[in-house]
Amino acid sequence: MSPVAVAVAVVAAVAIVLIAFALSGAGSGGVSGRIDRYVSPGRRQKEQKKTEASPSIAELLQQSEALSQINRAVEQRSFGATMARDLARADLHLRVSEYMAIMVGSTVAVPVVMLAFSLVLPTLANPIFLVIGAVVGFFLPRIYVGRRKNGRLNAFNKQLPDTITLIANALRAGSSFLQAIELVTRESRPPISLEFGRVIREVNLGLPFDGAMENMVRRVRSDDLELMVTAITIQHQVGGNLAEILDSIAFTIRERMRIKGEIRVLTAQQRMSGYVVAGLPIGIMALLFVIAPSFMEPMFSKPPEVLGLPAGVIILAIGGFMMAIGFILIRRIVDIQV
Repeated sequence: MSPVAVAVAVVAAVAIVLIAFALSGAGSGGVSGRIDRYVSPGRRQKEQKKTEASPSIAELLQQSEALSQINRAVEQRSFGATMARDLARADLHLRVSEYMAIMVGSTVAVPVVMLAFSLVLPTLANPIFLVIGAVVGFFLPRIYVGRRKNGRLNAFNKQLPDTITLIANALRAGSSFLQAIELVTRESRPPISLEFGRVIREVNLGLPFDGAMENMVRRVRSDDLELMVTAITIQHQVGGNLAEILDSIAFTIRERMRIKGEIRVLTAQQRMSGYVVAGLPIGIMALLFVIAPSFMEPMFSKPPEVLGLPAGVIILAIGGFMMAIGFILIRRIVDIQV
């Protein structure tokens, strides 16, 4: 078989495996996923219809005992618990083992795709480019999960002041706190409606209210939400006018968001300078590899050599390390906490 046919076959196989893992992981988010299947109205019937219409390969993977054993073994590790927490915060219904399989598939798929395109750009078949592609493929799922988690957190924080005001107004109207939270689940948009709805379900299942709120703080990891939950917990212990307390918290959160926005505007140029300083040399080197591959060959040739490695590689490593330090320092300088 030709190299192109082999590359296409491998890419197709990896794509099929990733799709199968995604289908098998939908709606199976551990204990919380099983609770949601029994508590959410109509959720069970919807999943049954979805299972009946799903491909047979997804059914086989769902029923695979080997996959379940791997997932249990991974979740018992500390890194598995961290991955599970990140997936929950990103609202991705994937098992840890499925997420790790996606990472492995992405690590293999990116170099294979580069080999397939090397017929058009022969420079992509360079071993250095293939190693870089494998590293990029390994971090792609993590980058996606991180961006999704940060986007969900930002959306939650933007909705939180209005939600706190809604709860305070409901309390003034004579509603209990649980009734005010139910109002939030009906009137608000995701993700905040989903998180408060989960609090209601946990309380209905017998979990103490303080424990349900602490679980939400653990899932979301928002400083503003932690401030609200702390104030509510103290009010339940010592008493006081909760509506006025919530109004003060909402005002504090709005002012903090306004100050953060002003700081972000004032530091935009410095943050962009950090990206340019770190990315411009890498972009120029990649461009030279594509348009003039022979131009960079002396950097990887011997002699000269240092510690058995080409001197050019040592110079590139030192330069990359210094650029990384500069980028980190710029990010730390412009990262002003409010």
